[in-house]
Amino acid sequence: MKLSEGVEWTVHCCSLLAGLPKEAALPAKKLAEFFDVPEHYLAKHMQQMSNAGIVQTKKGPGGGYRLAKPAEAITLLAMVEAIDGRRSSFKCTEIRRRGPTGAAPCAYKTPCGIARAMHKADKVWRAELEKTTLADIQLLGLQETPPEQMKKALQWLKEVFCEKNS
Repeated sequence: MKLSEGVEWTVHCCSLLAGLPKEAALPAKKLAEFFDVPEHYLAKHMQQMSNAGIVQTKKGPGGGYRLAKPAEAITLLAMVEAIDGRRSSFKCTEIRRRGPTGAAPCAYKTPCGIARAMHKADKVWRAELEKTTLADIQLLGLQETPPEQMKKALQWLKEVFCEKNS
């Protein structure tokens, strides 16, 4: 299974937003700067997260993106589906019915074993993403971030919010 890099980028951005005070927001430009990713591309994906009700935009001075609900209420599945859609990761094209030995569609009463196995795996994968929240991801990030990087991140955020309030 291959997820778009937009999924990775937006989950990281939302994890950062989850650590901000409730009313604080960061514009796409600053989120892109923090992770060194293209602003235009990130903004497109953040708009998808907004359309899904995961983030909301705050207008005016001090505006930008913030979480629309608590990190505990946002699942990884919701985030993946906001960016990559709800479709299954596997699409069966029924090639067993093709070629010189193919049979009519009515000859097959169930999807092939390959499709059944792939759909089963997709359900398990989605169930795991459904039970993993943004708060879980944020906690892992806090535990795994080296102290020096954490210090730099906090300093960067302090400077950004001091800029906004000037």
